[in-house]
Amino acid sequence: MKKIFLALLSLCVSAGAQAQWQDLFNGKNLKGWSVAAGTATYKVEDGAIVGTSRLGTPNTFLKSDRTYGDFILEMLFKVDDGLNSGIQFRSHVTDGRVRGYQYEIDPSSRAWSGGIYDEARLGWLYPLTTNPAAQRAFRPGDWNKVRVEAVGNRIRTWINGVPAADILDAQDAEGFIALQVHAIGNPELEGKQIRWKQIRIMTSGLEYELSPETGIAQFNCIPNTISEREAAEGWKLLWDGRTTEGWRSHKARQFPSKGWHIEEGMLVVEKADGAESGNGGDIITTQKYRNFILSVDFKITPGANSGIKYFVNPEINSAEGGSAIGCEFQVLDDERHPDAKLGINGNRTLGSLYDLIPAPKDKPFRKGFFNRATIVVRGNHVEHWLNDVKIVEYERNNAMWNALVDCSKYRNWVNFGNFESGHILIQDHGDLVYYKNIKIKELD
Repeated sequence: MKKIFLALLSLCVSAGAQAQWQDLFNGKNLKGWSVAAGTATYKVEDGAIVGTSRLGTPNTFLKSDRTYGDFILEMLFKVDDGLNSGIQFRSHVTDGRVRGYQYEIDPSSRAWSGGIYDEARLGWLYPLTTNPAAQRAFRPGDWNKVRVEAVGNRIRTWINGVPAADILDAQDAEGFIALQVHAIGNPELEGKQIRWKQIRIMTSGLEYELSPETGIAQFNCIPNTISEREAAEGWKLLWDGRTTEGWRSHKARQFPSKGWHIEEGMLVVEKADGAESGNGGDIITTQKYRNFILSVDFKITPGANSGIKYFVNPEINSAEGGSAIGCEFQVLDDERHPDAKLGINGNRTLGSLYDLIPAPKDKPFRKGFFNRATIVVRGNHVEHWLNDVKIVEYERNNAMWNALVDCSKYRNWVNFGNFESGHILIQDHGDLVYYKNIKIKELD
């Protein structure tokens, strides 16, 4: 009897959960929707909403008249080859532009459909560089199934049933849903189309329909915080986003009295005359680190120069002027700063191991946005990553490394790059640069 009762209860719960789905599109007309921003066109055809690209117009959006907070959203889409698109959610119109979260639709070879983009604000929150399974899930020229789960600060997406993205973010708790026809600059793309159908949403009873944990990487997009998952994995904040605790001048025991300030959760190197360590000077961690993964978000202004150094030992490599010496992840505007054209084979460009090993020219830098620098140190093995793509890799403490140093500006520094441990440094080069989300995970 007990088993029968539980089975009946399960059926009732399941039926109740299914009954909570609401159709957002009636399959006949665009009732409940309106166009925002651009002038691309939308129509209903064969039970689907059809968006048609148009030359000379900005991104165009067909937005829901209602706004939604916590929800599960599902629909199908089919997109013509070459036409980028997206599905907005928890979005808003400000200053005539649609801004907010976007489920990416990307039929290009990059294959980031299902990733999360922050339209007209922060850019990519979850590209699919770390999720090849989701990249393979998109079906060109066919209908693809979307699923978005947005509950509280957590947002997860799927593409054709494959987990795609998982973020924590607190920018928007609610907003409208919108279907995007992306702006085009190529006349050959004019008239290309994207279709959406079977659009439905659930806003209550979500606990019955939320998917189990998927195991894919989770990105914490809430500035200067450590998520539960990050804490469990051993991550710690290296900068708290509010104070100068844990940092000091590379030349003194105190934090610099000028040249740096904290602004809206960002650590800011102030604009001066572009001289190396000529304003407030470099800052270093109060502690030394040996084996670690360091993650730092940075945004450079036009023509700016800075850097993130490691294995810094100012008490050994001391100098009257200039920066403290250490291995450096170069932070630079390659297009405008002259240092990008110096050195050898581009080894002073963004992401390079400065003056030693060049980063590739096609690195995934996002101009005008925050970018993530990651430095991995496991003993003598070191890696530089930019926006989750590895761009530099090397071994130190060997003959090849020493020969490389002998051909660089560091040739006169004894034991350069071979120290077992050192401070982490952020460079003042007299240019305006922003830093945030400075985190570290120490390794055994």
